[in-house]
Order: sequence, then structure tokens, then C-alpha cells
Amino acid sequence: MHYRTEQDALGSVQVPQEAYYGAQTQRAVDNFPVSGLRFPRAFLRALGRVKKCAAGVNRELELLDAELADAIVHAALEVVDGRLDDQFVLDVFQTGSGTSTNMNANEVIAGRANEMLTGKRGGKSPVHPNDHVNLGQSSNDVIPTALHVAALLSMKQQLIPSLERLHRELAQKAEAFSDIWKIGRTHLQDAVPITLGQEFGGYARQVELAMERIRRTEDSLAELALGGTAVGNGLNTHPEFAPRVIALLSEETGCSFREAVDHFEAQAAQDAASEAGGALKTVALSLSKIANDLRWLASGPRCGLGEINLPSLQPGSSIMPGKINPVIPEVVIQVAAQVMGNDVAIGMGAQGGVFELNTMLPLIAHNLLQSIDILTAAAGLFADRCVAGITANREKCAANIKQSLALATYLTPILGYDRSSKIALEAYRRGKTVREIVLEEKILPEEQLEALFREMHVGK
Repeated sequence: MHYRTEQDALGSVQVPQEAYYGAQTQRAVDNFPVSGLRFPRAFLRALGRVKKCAAGVNRELELLDAELADAIVHAALEVVDGRLDDQFVLDVFQTGSGTSTNMNANEVIAGRANEMLTGKRGGKSPVHPNDHVNLGQSSNDVIPTALHVAALLSMKQQLIPSLERLHRELAQKAEAFSDIWKIGRTHLQDAVPITLGQEFGGYARQVELAMERIRRTEDSLAELALGGTAVGNGLNTHPEFAPRVIALLSEETGCSFREAVDHFEAQAAQDAASEAGGALKTVALSLSKIANDLRWLASGPRCGLGEINLPSLQPGSSIMPGKINPVIPEVVIQVAAQVMGNDVAIGMGAQGGVFELNTMLPLIAHNLLQSIDILTAAAGLFADRCVAGITANREKCAANIKQSLALATYLTPILGYDRSSKIALEAYRRGKTVREIVLEEKILPEEQLEALFREMHVGK
């Protein structure tokens, strides 16, 4: 590999000849070989948007030469479009402010802009990464701004549509199964009958509420730290810079972003990210509950509950022929566990606010955006490759009701709790149904008993 020499405040650094980035990025590459994890596309896109809008505003404010500004805008657009993703080479685990990644972006954009203007890749002339690309900014306000932009857009454009698909499929099943009676269950024991449609309606409502919880976090994430620069007092930035850049971001994304009410809060704390992480955790819990229920309801196919049938997607065993497993619900449950773990990391990261800066921003960004990404994928798979193909086993649902001792509950308005309990226990002891005991012991006339059970189609 061929190298070129780049300079920073600490001296000379050898950088790969083909790299657009410079000395500070290379130092961070050498300093942080931790996990191999990189910032996701959503974050890089948001970071590119901030840099693009910043250059445009600085040109309007006559703080930046038009030719340099145009080159920065075009280079930043390439970051937005993903054409320079291979230049973002830094590990997530790095300096806690995200300064290394901000400088990675500044150097890549400057290096590409210089190539556009001079034909020579990299360097600091005529476009300087700090003086021009980072003009009016600090890592301390840019990184939390990019995090909020990335998270809000990812939730609106990806997660919510994915959850909408899942809600639609569950609601359709609730309607399709509205006339299928089955046994309810509490404490993993038989309870009184319900319809399969009612059960699926509960799942649909969980997903509907999940979307509402996500939407409630949008207002907090819409408040951006940009304009606070190093510590929140806006040092070295034009008073019109932040509101103009944020207005451009809003125009480009269709989101109503606004400048932070208090920049010291916006940079010292990460409460909005923590709030979003908590909402994502609750969504994960909802999906986990639904997925667990569905795999139990489909258990069998002959020696389990077997009240529904899941789509058969792949062989389930390397040793047992014919075995089919509930693979999509298992994926959803694993994703939910990861999101719950991510929320713990986000919470620990939010505790990293010390005085005027949170120094666990990369950790928060990685976990928050990963949670959004994997929940988006899991909800979509759940909708398309599981729920859409579920069918009901009407015969098994009806048979379970006939055998259930919980039918004695329907007798209590007539016979009272104690006598109904004795009937249920006698049925269990003798291996008979509640109906059989009532008729054999002539406790109620057959016509009256049938009227009690007729709604559930519990036949003779």
C-alpha cells in the first residue's frame, strides 16, 4: 500500500494514498482497534446532511467562499448518498464525544472537496477540515445532532412503517378468526373461552400502542443541540447559523426539527435518547409477548396446543425428520432480548453526562440506532413471513373447550361458586367433561345447559 504524509497538531502521520481522510482519522484508527463495529448508514447520512446544510448556510452568511462552500456541499452529498462509506473507518468505541468520527467526516469531506477543486485527494487546502467543513460547529453539538436526526428519521421512515404492516396483518387475522371459539388461559391453566379473534385483536392493539409510544418520542428527538458548539454557549458560531441549518434540515427531511431550548442541557445530557431507548424496549417487550404466544399456540403439531398453524419455512432439525420449528417468532424473541440489552447500554451511556458534555455518545448512538434497525427488520419479517400465513385449527380449538374444566364458570350464576367448583373437581377426578357430570347427575336440564354453552358452539 502506498502512503502520503498528512499533518495535525501532533505532527506528521502516514495515511493511505487512496484515503480521503487525514491525520486525525488515522490516529483514531490506530488508537481504537476495539470491536470492528462502525457507525451505521443512518448516522453517516445524518452527519453528511448536517455538514451539507452547514456549508450552505455559511455561504449565505458570507462566512465561507462560495466556491469552497459548493465543493463542500457536493462532497457532503456523497456522504449522504453513501458513496464515501468506505472512508468512515473508525470503531464505535472511541473518544466519548465522537470527536474522532466528526473529524473523520470533516477530513473526508475536505479531502473529496479538494479533489474536486484541484485534482489532488486529501489535504487541507484549499478546503480545510476544521476551518471550513467544521465552521460554526463542534463535535460536541454535531454528534448529538446527528444522533437525533438519524434516530427520528429511522423511526419515522423505517420502524413505524414496519410496525404498521405487522398491525395490519394482526388486525386482519383478528377479523378472520372472530367466529372461532377457543379456551382462554391464565397462569398457563385453562380459563373461560374467548375467540381466537379476540386474542389476535389484543396483539394488534399492542402493536398499535407500540407505534404511539414511538411517535411520542419524536418531539424530544426533534430538539437539536446544533449551535451550542464546545460547551453550550455558542462560542465561535454566528447567531443565525444554527436556526438556519436546522430549518434546512427540516426542509430536506420533512421533520419539524428545532433548536434546543437550552444548549447546556442538550449537550450535557442525553435524556431524549434515553427516552427513545425506553420506548424501543417497550416495543420489544410487546413483540416478544406476541411471538411467544404464537409459538405456544402453534406448539405440536400433535402433542402441543396446536390451535393455530404457522407457515412452514424450513426443516427444523438436523436429526429429526419432518420437524418444523417456529423460526420467525424465535428471531423476534432474540431481537427483543438484544433491544432490551441495548436499552441498558443506552441508560448507562446517558449517565455519562459529566458537567457540560456527555462522553458516551458513540455508545448511545450505536445501541439506539441498532435497536431501531433490528426492530424494523424483525417486525417486517414477523408480519410477512409469519402472521400473514397463520391459519386456525378450528377442530382443536373446539375440542379444547369441550374438555376444559373452566366451563364450570358458566354454571356459577345458577349454582353458585362452591357447587360449580365441586362439579369441576369431580369432572377432573373422573376424567369426564363438565357437561357430562352435569347431565349424569341431573344437576341441570339438558336444554338449559346447552343454552349456556351454545354461544361457544360446544357440541354434544
